[in-house]
Amino acid sequence: MSGLADPRRPDRVGLGWRGELAAGIFAHLDRIDLVELIADDHLRATPRELRPLQLLAAQRPLTLHGVALGLAGSEPVPAQRLDALARLVGRLEPVAWSEHLAFVRAGGHEIGHLAAPPRTACNVEAAARHVEQAARVVGRAPLLENIATLVEPPGSALTEAAWTGAILRTAGAPMLLDLHNLYANAVNTGQEPAAMLDAMLDAVTPGCVQAVHLSGGHWIDEPVLGSTAPESPARSTGQRLLDDHVHDVPPPVYALLEQLAARVPGPLDVVIERDGRYPAFDVLLGQIDAARAALVRGRARAHAAAVLDPMPAEIADAEATAAVSRLEPCLARLYADPAALDGWLADPDRASASLGLDAHDAAALHAADRTGLVMAARSYARKRAEHQGAR
Repeated sequence: MSGLADPRRPDRVGLGWRGELAAGIFAHLDRIDLVELIADDHLRATPRELRPLQLLAAQRPLTLHGVALGLAGSEPVPAQRLDALARLVGRLEPVAWSEHLAFVRAGGHEIGHLAAPPRTACNVEAAARHVEQAARVVGRAPLLENIATLVEPPGSALTEAAWTGAILRTAGAPMLLDLHNLYANAVNTGQEPAAMLDAMLDAVTPGCVQAVHLSGGHWIDEPVLGSTAPESPARSTGQRLLDDHVHDVPPPVYALLEQLAARVPGPLDVVIERDGRYPAFDVLLGQIDAARAALVRGRARAHAAAVLDPMPAEIADAEATAAVSRLEPCLARLYADPAALDGWLADPDRASASLGLDAHDAAALHAADRTGLVMAARSYARKRAEHQGAR
């Protein structure tokens, strides 16, 4: 049933469905190739509430995008979420569905947003199992999306590219490549975005990337370490790019889309994500046109020959990878409990002992980017507050 992998069709560019954009989407379907729906917003929808979406699906390809399964975590995926997702897929019959390579809960702590787990060989195996489980329940494998992170996950033994490629190959799943997430991770870690994209594409099989997300973000100040409370005043020591979906797609991300189109042989489905501060709809249509133009430029660059290396980079031997099962609950607690994070910042050795970490795990956490941990914890706290306020 998936319309994403058909090599005969052209590239498609569309928009993420939001209630605030509904009228504009229906009024401009002639300029929108496909629409992406956040699955978690409609898991409990009644048949009556789904009728407009079924009408939309009859006019344009519809994809579903999940945000809360936690497929890349070490803990089991909640069966009730998968069952509800399977029912929604059955009702809307989307051309594809997707989820993130992230963990959202561990050790009884709900983080409230997408977090990057320690990237280890052990975690690769767990994620592949969860993806295969989801594919069985829903009836088809999800496209897997890379996430943005303000902190490199401590305890990691693999690069993001090697880890992502290993999961995709092991699970036999396609990829949804979020180019703003990749761009943010690159600039926040001092890497060249184009080189990071090449590394990601070198790590996956040709044709694996079938869909793309484009979005925007804004720069936030790095705080001087102190209290981790979101409202705590802090003097800036620098800036990092936060992926927020409430700003326009920046020019460097369109350049990455052109680079991607030059390397990926198959058709791409590109979705522009916008979650707030909605501009005039003509602005969004202009971004759709800009994405189409980038795809055309990239395809023109690829006319001579395919440049994909079919052999992915070897995965380095990763000892002590079982640490993922201990580090994830620890990270979830630090992200969800400001007092625990304050205690760890004040006395890492004592806090690591109280968290039950052995010497190897404690050293991995001790070497983590403390500023990034604090910024991530504050971001997750705001997300949890937003979710609670929306209920």
